[in-house]
Amino acid sequence: MTAKTEVPKNSRRLIKQYSSWNSCFLHVVSQQDPLPRTLISTNISPPTEYKPFGTFLFCSERGRCASFEDSESILELLKATYSEVPGNQNPNQGSQFFDYEEVVRQLHRNEICKDSTTLVLEPDTQPLLAGISTQLVAIGLRQHQEQQRHTLLPKTERQERQAAIWKRQIFDPSKKLNDMKINMAQLEWYKKLSKDKGTGYYDSYKNETNTGDLDVVKYKRILTCYWEELVAEVDKKPQKEGATFRTRWLFGGTNYRRMIEPLDIAEYYRSGRSDYIEKGRTKHYKLLEQWHNEDEKLAASDPVSKKANVEASLTDDSCFWARVEEARISCKLLRNGESSVLTENHKASLIEFEAYVLGMLKNYAVTPEIFLPKSSFMQWWREYAEIIGKDVMGTAYISFLTDLMRNGRYSEYASGN
Repeated sequence: MTAKTEVPKNSRRLIKQYSSWNSCFLHVVSQQDPLPRTLISTNISPPTEYKPFGTFLFCSERGRCASFEDSESILELLKATYSEVPGNQNPNQGSQFFDYEEVVRQLHRNEICKDSTTLVLEPDTQPLLAGISTQLVAIGLRQHQEQQRHTLLPKTERQERQAAIWKRQIFDPSKKLNDMKINMAQLEWYKKLSKDKGTGYYDSYKNETNTGDLDVVKYKRILTCYWEELVAEVDKKPQKEGATFRTRWLFGGTNYRRMIEPLDIAEYYRSGRSDYIEKGRTKHYKLLEQWHNEDEKLAASDPVSKKANVEASLTDDSCFWARVEEARISCKLLRNGESSVLTENHKASLIEFEAYVLGMLKNYAVTPEIFLPKSSFMQWWREYAEIIGKDVMGTAYISFLTDLMRNGRYSEYASGN
């Protein structure tokens, strides 16, 4: 890449935000080239807010070079390396371009040569400080060693150390993922407590009946912030075909979606709104579901293995409770006697909902908690049974699901029967 690269401000921000992009840029800067310094000059009106990105390879007139990645270190070195060359003029004066052909030739010649730079350091000098000292000397910053220690050298060392810590955090996201598992464990405990009360965690959160709801809000917020940010990063950065999300993170994201989205649905319908799937669902849930469905290993479900563990499972469809709420709205509108056209539409939606629930039960894709006495699903069934009893759905209406519910055979579902 040339010494001066024009990148739009928004693009620079994206490159800095996504570390995998930032590592793709290499800038070669000669000590004698004034153009890279025009962006940092305080004489420009209005002053620029230039922030370097990528790796900067600083080259001296003797063909030696040093590389830096931290933007603050780069800014300092852009000023210092240019001021060290005798006779340099204000970078804003004149329009002469520097020819990098000879610089590139020297880099090729020197790439296998051993650096002969000698630098006397104190015995207790740390390796990072020693390495930076060697690089500064290599690119022509021949200040007295004691003067370096109190000016550019310690400042550069501090900035590079902070950059290394930040990079290590960026490239090792597994620690943060493990932290998120702790918050998920807290929600699992909340789920268990709600189940013991015969309500289920969806309705407990919706009705705000548990004293632990405030803690749940905190855990939910932490998890949502983490996954929204991670999904946004994965969605924006370049991907290899068929490798959108590493399996470990996709598995964690799927569990998060199935655990947390029902709580968002509870908040949505608690406020009196409707049609969550079309109007209320956020992008990161849609993407997590899309990536899960595209992953053959995760999307392929085995009803036999799920049958054995149905008691401890989460509902596959994280929008299940939104469909329950819409079915309850249809029941309410049918009881209120809507026009004939709307009545038929609501009847059709309820029959469709029946088929959906039956399919979920056959595949053991729904948690047994839906059958808890105080759950919204059981409230829907009582409302639906009342409508059927009044012949609203048609004379002597019966279906496999209504028969299952009336006979109480749904109680065997938790045991896998």
